[in-house]
Amino acid sequence: MLGALALPVLSATSASAATVPTAATAASAVSCHNLPPLPYAVHAKAVTIRSKASSKSTALGVLYKSHKFTVSRKSGNWLYITDKTTGVKGWVSGTYVYRDVRMCLD
Repeated sequence: MLGALALPVLSATSASAATVPTAATAASAVSCHNLPPLPYAVHAKAVTIRSKASSKSTALGVLYKSHKFTVSRKSGNWLYITDKTTGVKGWVSGTYVYRDVRMCLD
């Protein structure tokens, strides 16, 4: 009686194991590693734009989530940005302005 119950369980395990490589093969054909990085985004309500790459430097303005901006260079954990909404250029902390991480299911 136990042998009759164990046989369907073993066959179900081998059947599901056979479908996993097929799904993995299909996923690797459309890999996201070749895609360009995600854009920078503000991950706080507001970030201070500074004159130098230092938290003690002069504040030039505020970068809000709704503002459009571009990043032109990086120094350590600081990004030099141009706020397209206000026209202010300066440094913001990379702690609050960074790229989201793309999740790749390989």
